[in-house]
Amino acid sequence: QVQLVESGGGVVQAGGSLRLSCSASGNIVSMNVMGWSRQGSGKQRELVASITRGGSPTYADSVKGRFTISRDNAKNTVYLQMNSLKPEDTAVYYCGAGPVGLRYWGKGTLVTVSS
Repeated sequence: QVQLVESGGGVVQAGGSLRLSCSASGNIVSMNVMGWSRQGSGKQRELVASITRGGSPTYADSVKGRFTISRDNAKNTVYLQMNSLKPEDTAVYYCGAGPVGLRYWGKGTLVTVSS
């Protein structure tokens, strides 16, 4: 089992920045991929970004150039730096981890971007 705990959500004005963190514990040795997804009210869940243990990132087109994912393997932590936030970025952000895809998920942290 893997436990994932997100932090760093909150309320920010459009154009502002937030940094999300996710701490992993449990059977994490095989968790090659970590990442973030989000779900806004009335919207489908969207994969935002992911990163391999070796540091190769992928991003959704909607966040490219604004969000940066990183991870600290020694701390079993993944981060999501979010800049130039827009009201449409408002969502619950979930941290995920898995050996290939994102299989385990945290409970989420709410990000609200006001216009």
